[in-house]
Amino acid sequence: MITQGVFIADRYEVIDKVGAGGMSDVYRAKDHILGREVAIKILKQEFSEDATFVAKFRTEAQSAAGLEHPNIVNIYDVGSENGMYFIVMEYVEGITLKTYIEKKGQLNFKEAISIAIQVGRGIEAAHQKGIIHRDIKPQNIIISTEGKVKVTDFGIARAASSNTIHADVMGSVHYSSPEQARNGFVDGKSDIYSLGIVMYEMVTGRVPFDGDNTVAIAIQHLQEEMVAPSAYAPDLPISLEKIILKATMKSPDRRYGTISDMLMDLKKALVSPNEDFVVISESELGQTKVMPRITPEQEDSLTKKAAQALIFDDEYQDEEEYYDDDEYYDDEYYDDEYYDEDEEEDDGKMDKIITISGIVAGIAIVVILVAIFGSRVGLFKFGSKKVTMINVVGTQYEEAKTQLTDLGLEDDNILVSYEDSDDYEDGVVMSQSTKEGDEFSLNDTLRLTVAGDEQTSSDSSSSDSNGQSESKDSSSSSSSSSNKSNTTTQQTQTTTTTENKATETDSKATVAVPSVVGLTQAEATTVLDAKNIVVTSTSTDYSDTVPQGQVISQSIAPGEMVAANTTITLVISKGTKATTYNYTIANPFEGDCTYSINELNKSGTIPKSGAINISDVTKAQLTVTLTPAEGVAGEPQTQTVQGTAN
Repeated sequence: MITQGVFIADRYEVIDKVGAGGMSDVYRAKDHILGREVAIKILKQEFSEDATFVAKFRTEAQSAAGLEHPNIVNIYDVGSENGMYFIVMEYVEGITLKTYIEKKGQLNFKEAISIAIQVGRGIEAAHQKGIIHRDIKPQNIIISTEGKVKVTDFGIARAASSNTIHADVMGSVHYSSPEQARNGFVDGKSDIYSLGIVMYEMVTGRVPFDGDNTVAIAIQHLQEEMVAPSAYAPDLPISLEKIILKATMKSPDRRYGTISDMLMDLKKALVSPNEDFVVISESELGQTKVMPRITPEQEDSLTKKAAQALIFDDEYQDEEEYYDDDEYYDDEYYDDEYYDEDEEEDDGKMDKIITISGIVAGIAIVVILVAIFGSRVGLFKFGSKKVTMINVVGTQYEEAKTQLTDLGLEDDNILVSYEDSDDYEDGVVMSQSTKEGDEFSLNDTLRLTVAGDEQTSSDSSSSDSNGQSESKDSSSSSSSSSNKSNTTTQQTQTTTTTENKATETDSKATVAVPSVVGLTQAEATTVLDAKNIVVTSTSTDYSDTVPQGQVISQSIAPGEMVAANTTITLVISKGTKATTYNYTIANPFEGDCTYSINELNKSGTIPKSGAINISDVTKAQLTVTLTPAEGVAGEPQTQTVQGTAN
């Protein structure tokens, strides 16, 4: 059973449970090696012995671990322990889009577009890696307290391949595409449909299809036309309405060809919200109308105009002016890893404006959180209070608990374990996890080790409280107990004095910082621990001279004298940075085609007038075989494609 204080992999300490899904439970935990909060997804016990479910859970880890994007929740670690399978991921403080919609009702069109663009970018990054999410819904979209939007829970995602993919696991039926409802072929257009339903809910405050059971809702997705969103949101611009309608066409061929195409129209909707520019194919054959391709110059111009158009109405002017500060625009967030240098300036401007929109959403989120969780202490603690820890070693547990309560700790902050000891009386605190003088967050857990066992300590407390009545029965016994009590008190006072002196001596001691450059992270941590120097965090960087996994530098120079328990940070080598290449391969036929790349062991389908993007490839050129789909004119062709260096 997973409870507060339990350690997973001797590293992650469980703080509390924050959510549950169909296959797994999610816990908030503290990573004691890197000193940060994380979320841990643990496969439910009833599924852990089922090979099929375990395989799906591992697939989630393998799929999501390869995704790194600002709008996707990052995966840090994957593992298993004693038959328990878990994934460690980024912990995001905030609320789901579902809760945000429920509390705010209908979102204005600019805020809805801002959120949709951020979600779309996360989906786009996944599609470029060949991953289909399959379960896009507001419950899987998190808005952080800073207003950043992140897609999470790739619980039924799978890497796309040349094989036909079937939706043998259906996500929330309110947002499932018709092809998922009938257990048919699923590709990136299914995610587009689901995002369209999410956008419908954002602007109307309701889902388009609802019913008493999942079957009834699924049939509506398959057969019924949905009510136009403008029926519930009369002020909705025609461009955004038609984007939603196109994304939610029942035939995949009538939807957007790619999520990138949808993002382009969302930007246009910011520039010209009342312009009817969205084209929805009416062909009975379901063939998507061929639209002229937008040149890079046109796309850059559109990005600039969209950024200028994303300006708040009067009701948001105060928030915009108040938060118009560079501290909210961290350059690291818009790293070249995600944006090409040629687009960095324009996309950076767009991202900053969208971030302002997110901050406005963040303001609303904070208000909502206060209203919802104000009386539920500990669920969301923003900027939690920190206190300076005191020494309770050598003190009776009840007295120690009183002192800690006076300091500000509550029962939830204290975790007690019992051990037999020849050096301490039963009921006396033997050790504490946070040392005297160290900062302690009231979000964390203080672990106390108490001498004896829980029953003995309880009996001891009971005996102390009944001491006076027992003394009336026997004066000699009372005298003996009194002498023993005095002796115990003197021993306790002596122990406490000794501990205090030792702690005081430790706090005044200084140590020389050793050099750990060239050691592995584990070796460096061991060496520094031996010197009472605490590694609080690490970062990574490329190095041409230091092998991967070894320390490049340390934040305190070797030989410098520092106080015991001083903190230090390390930079770990990622090895030599290899040159990587990006590829764009267009479909040369008048219909769908398949592609095969032997060097990457990769294959798949390219839709008509579409293209695939492959990034971070270490080879400078690839050999691609393109084969027209059945019934499409043309002969198979093999191309040698040159990559574009990053």
